[in-house]
Amino acid sequence: MPVLGYRCEQCGKTFEELVRRFDEPVRCPACGGAAERVWNGCVYSATGKPPKQCSGKCSECSGCH
Repeated sequence: MPVLGYRCEQCGKTFEELVRRFDEPVRCPACGGAAERVWNGCVYSATGKPPKQCSGKCSECSGCH
């Protein structure tokens, strides 16, 4: 089970949550509002391409591969 970063859409709190699946809905522990996944950090490619900053919007780019 992965630990993923989230940000609350209602109060703006950022937090990490242990989830069973990547698409599991997560609620803010502070206010109970819906939280969105925070995509941050460098992405490393096994193809030898230079690392890039991940936007988390794979449908808008070529993805991480």
